[in-house]
Formats: sequence, structure tokens, C-alpha cells
Amino acid sequence: MTENERAADPEGREGAAGGREKLSLVVTGHVDHGKSTVIGRLLYDTGSLPRGAIDRVREISRETGQPFEFAFLLDAFEEERKQGITIDTTRLQFRTPRRDYLIIDAPGHKEFLKNMISGASDAEAAFLVVDAARGAEEQSRRHAQMLSLLGVGRVGVLVNKMDLAGYAEAAFEAVKAELSAYLWNLGLDAGPFLPLSALRGENILAPSPNMPWFRGPTLIAALDALEKPSREEGLRLPIQDVYKFDARRIVAGRMESGRLRAGDEILISPGGRRTRCVTIESWPPREGGVREASAGESTGLTVADEFFNRRGEVISLPGDPPETASSFKASVFWMGKNPLARDRRYRLKLATDSCECRVTAIFNRIDSETLAPTGTADELGPGEVAEAQIELARPVALDLFARHRVTGRFVLVDGYDVAGGGIVTGVGAPPARGAGFAAGGVFARAALLEEYSYSLEDGAVAIREPDPAVYAVGDEVPLAGRSFGYPPDLDVVVFRDRAAVRIRQGRVAEVLPLSAYAWSGVPSVNGRGFALRVSSEAEWRGLLDAFTRGASGGEPDPAARWLDFNAYRRIALAGPLAGPGGEGAADVQGAPGWEDPPEGGGLQPGARPGGGR
Repeated sequence: MTENERAADPEGREGAAGGREKLSLVVTGHVDHGKSTVIGRLLYDTGSLPRGAIDRVREISRETGQPFEFAFLLDAFEEERKQGITIDTTRLQFRTPRRDYLIIDAPGHKEFLKNMISGASDAEAAFLVVDAARGAEEQSRRHAQMLSLLGVGRVGVLVNKMDLAGYAEAAFEAVKAELSAYLWNLGLDAGPFLPLSALRGENILAPSPNMPWFRGPTLIAALDALEKPSREEGLRLPIQDVYKFDARRIVAGRMESGRLRAGDEILISPGGRRTRCVTIESWPPREGGVREASAGESTGLTVADEFFNRRGEVISLPGDPPETASSFKASVFWMGKNPLARDRRYRLKLATDSCECRVTAIFNRIDSETLAPTGTADELGPGEVAEAQIELARPVALDLFARHRVTGRFVLVDGYDVAGGGIVTGVGAPPARGAGFAAGGVFARAALLEEYSYSLEDGAVAIREPDPAVYAVGDEVPLAGRSFGYPPDLDVVVFRDRAAVRIRQGRVAEVLPLSAYAWSGVPSVNGRGFALRVSSEAEWRGLLDAFTRGASGGEPDPAARWLDFNAYRRIALAGPLAGPGGEGAADVQGAPGWEDPPEGGGLQPGARPGGGR
């Protein structure tokens, strides 16, 4: 047993948990916000530390002249105690009556990004620790972006150091409002939000008497309330080799998930060949034979049909096959000596398969020094992370990482060196896109250019999509149409694409992720051209929060509060206007309260009905 395992099992009951549920989670956040202290206090208060650990840390603190810190309970290296920062990723096993935990304390300093990624990529959930007095800082946001890239969908927020914020409810609510919108923009499921003081042990095991206004759970109760993310448990058996014994051809590999019984119908991918598992083999042979194999076992089997099977193929059940793809989208981490270059050829290894590949696009790159997103790129340097499109030399059987970890994770080999790795986040080539705005790997649909028209013949409103043009930075945008007219300076917030577009003097000035957008004071619309009723930064945050939560708890739909259709849009009349007897027709172009359309029948930019907004 390791020291950390003894921390989770102080009485030496290794393996006593048996088949209990396990959940792995990562704890991260900006340096000095107290994440290691949170975990150290949690382990201390629940009696999960090895005997003598506290005494050793107190002795070290006394020898070095430093005050006692619960964070030192997690620091694995003497060098870390000297510097007061966490360098490596510390893993601790922890137990509650409900289940077992693997808690990963991820570094916060930018120099240790690689270690943070290593820890986060194995997590099923995450907690982001934020200082109540300082709020979310730059690395708090960057680590949230990293968690999103690595496929960690659920992120709770621990608002720590409430004692330094005077236990003020307003301080807690300010952090909650800011981060709930930010995490939602990144596609993360935010919550729970918990106020606590790790140093004082408040709201770890018991509610704090200093925060009577908070009626939510303690940290330990919130942990036990977390539901494991749904993950498919279907059969995945990557073929490692085929052996011949006597007249038998035995297909061998490690059962990564699911179970297989003799007699089951199976599917072999790629290729989609179906056959039947005749026998399950073991070595050495077991008396009476083997009828079933399950996850974690190295397995051999014979099949009913004489297929040519090769290393890298994946055996599954017909009702739950892996994807077969020759192109996929991935989050990639690069650590090679040479940069990862677009269009250069590499070798991809996924489960037992291996094939040549090339990276056709690199976007949403994150700089390893600043953790700042830098958009599209032609290459990826050591320690950098990005989303990428990867094209394979032939079809491969794989899964989205969110469904199956082993068949959704890969490494990239440059020459003879393993130089990078990643997880599969999307399968297939990028979909064809209609009209929109694109820059730096960010795409926002241009539904604000749709035309709305009312037919007098059938009484229906029709929507005509704009021509499928993609507008880049510097391109002129047609801001006037029959049913819309926008001002030359305009911000477009496309919530469904989590993107924003800044238009200045009628041209695209910037296309950016919604998480990087800040209210600028110019007129703004949503993705369909409905004006946003926002006149201050506070109102912008209120709007974001409303669209994050949606209509709930009897609250009205946020669209009714925050959107105005009539500010820059109208529904144009279209089609023949038939008089009595069906004779006579007119194409009705105008409507009361609107300026006359310019040449071509469009609405003047910025024109508004009646009294404007």
C-alpha cells in the first residue's frame, strides 16, 4: 500500500470495499485560492489520514519556521514544502459510507499545466476552488476551459476563504453569478456552489454558524450527492492478436468494458462483420471451461466464421457498436520536441490499433505559459493544448471519450517518440455550415440575416435563410434587408453556438467565444436579430444568468424579459394581395412606422418602429 492508500484505509482494510461504487474527481483553481487546503482539511476532519501524518507536518513546519498548513498534508515533495506550491498531481483515495473516491489535487501554477491535464483527463467530475474575496481570476477561467476541453462535463465551485470576505452572502452570490454564466458558456454543467472556509473547517462536515444564510449542503454531503456521469458499459474488446492452437484460431485481447458469453452474437469493427462467439478460452485451461468473460480480463475466444481478423479491430455486441471513422475531432495535448504541425504525418495509436494520420486543422489553441486561448494555428508547441481535426489513412473503430475511455483516447507518435495524446470529442468530418461568421476556430451562425415574411394567401410566416456565405474579419455584412435593419456598430451574441460577433462600421471586427465576450455598450442582438435589452454590465450579467438557468421555478421565459423583436426587425408582407373576386394584386413592401426601403426593397439600417426600443 502507498502512503496515500493508507490515508484512505488507516486500519489496513485494503480491498474491503469490494465492488463499491467509485468516483474520481479533480480539484483545481487559481494558485493560492486554497484547493490543497480544502482537501487536506477534508481528509483530516474525516479521519482519513495515516497515523502520525499531522505530527510529521507540524514538525516540518516548526523546523522550517512556517505556520502549519493543511495543504502540506498533500504535498508529496520536500521541494513543494519549501516553495509553498503544489508541483505534482497528488492522488488520494477517500471513503464515505456511500462510495469510494479518487481525489486528484491538480496544480494551479502555469508551469505545471501538463500535470494538471494528466490529472483532469481521468476525472468524472471537478471542483473549482475560488477565493471569495478575490473572485475568479485568470487561471480559474483557464482551468475551467481546460476541463471543458478534456471532457469533464460537471464542475462544482467551492467559494473558499469566506472568513476573509466577512462571511458575506453578497460575496458568495457575486462569485456564483459570475461563474455560473461563464461555465455555462463553456458547455459545462455548473454546480453545486458551496461557501466554506477550509482553514477553519467551516461547511466541510457541518454547516457553519457564521453563514446561516446558506441552506445548501456541506462539502461531504455534496460529494455524496454527485451522480456518476452516464457512461456506456457495452462490450469493447480490442483485438491484440490471433493465435493458432491445433485447429483453433483464438482471437485474443483485453476486455475493456462489458461482458461476453459463449454463444453471444458479436460484431467486429471496422467492417461490420457479424459472427458468433463459440468458446471462451483461458490459459492455463480451467476445468469445465469458461462460459463468460468480463471487463478487465485478458480473454481469448473462437468464432463461428473464418474471418481474417487483425490487431486493432474491436469486438462489440451488434446493438452497441463503436463508431467507424476516418476523420474525427479531438482535444490534443502536445509534448514533443518538435511542434505538432498541420498537415504533417504522424502515427496514431488507439487501443491496440495503429495507423498513419495527419492533423488538418488546429483551433482553440491554449498557450502553455499564459493559459490564454490564441485561436487557430498552423502548429502546436510543447505543453500546449488545442482542439484539432484529425484525418486517418483508413477507417478506425473508436468511440467518443465521453462514452468509452479506452477506445476514445489516443496517442500521437512523431518518429519513434510518443509526442502527444488526446481524446475523441467528435466523429466525422466537420459538418457543412450555412451562413455564419468564422475566425480563430469559432463559428457563429448568421441567423440575424434571415428574412421573415407573412403570406396573405395562407396566413403563415415564412423564414428564408440567408445565402450560405461565411463572413471573416474585415468582411462587409449586409445589415439591411426587407425584414431587418441593423446599425453599423453591432454586437451579435449567438447563445446556441456560445459565440459572439463584433461588427463595427458594417464590417466584422471580431469573432470570439462567448466566454471571452464582455458587454461593450453598443447595440446588441441575439443570434436571430432580436435586440437585447441591456444597457449596463450588470444587466448583461443578469441576461447571461437568465439564459443559463432558463425558465424555472415559475419564473417567466427569459426571452420575454430580455429580448425585443421589434427594435431591428419586422415581418414583411409578401405575396399577391388579391382584391374582391381575386382580381388585382400588389406586392406590399412597406409597413406603418418604418422608413421607406432603400433601393432593392430593404429596411434602412437602424430604423425602428414607433418610439424605438
